[in-house]
Amino acid sequence: MSLTAKLQETKTAFSKQVPADVQVIMTNALDKLTEEGLPKTATQKGDTLKNGTLINIKKEKVDIFSFLDKGPLVISFYRGGWCPYCNIELNALQQALPEIKELGAQLIAITPETPDNSLTTAEKNNISFPVLSDINNTYAKELGLVFQMPKDLQEVYHQFGIDVSKHNENEDYELPLPATYVVDKSGKIVLSFLQEDYVERLDPNQVIKALKSL
Repeated sequence: MSLTAKLQETKTAFSKQVPADVQVIMTNALDKLTEEGLPKTATQKGDTLKNGTLINIKKEKVDIFSFLDKGPLVISFYRGGWCPYCNIELNALQQALPEIKELGAQLIAITPETPDNSLTTAEKNNISFPVLSDINNTYAKELGLVFQMPKDLQEVYHQFGIDVSKHNENEDYELPLPATYVVDKSGKIVLSFLQEDYVERLDPNQVIKALKSL
């Protein structure tokens, strides 16, 4: 089953369990985010990637450009290990990792969660590529990917048992779009996937296709 099919299957099952009033809140939040038009103003295909300093699961500082020194780079921004759609995507990327490496590329995932929570996510999904913490979404903001969750959506998440502030260790309730970038070794972005709807993710076969074109 493709990544897209798995995501849609999960969405369908989830929707059957969620009350109609809660679905309205979630739909309204998506509509509001779509109106903001972040994908149009965010860093995208054709732009040069900005450098940034993130934290790995060992709590060490890591520069983005240190990966580019080794060749092309695939970057996946995800919301957090609490998000089932993010975990599905991370697993799909892990399955694609051997082919990504064969093409001489590096793969990293970036999340606003703290290193301890990043480690938990990596272990839960048996991730063997770097999972990096973007504290306070500092780097994602540089790329124009960050939005704030509406108050009513925050309350819905709390009902689901999801405390974003605890995972990120701040009270901002800010998240990045679930974006994916493929960057050539010069730092130019050759493929970007920027989507407000967190259920939609870039299928790894598109990543492979972009890497093969380099």
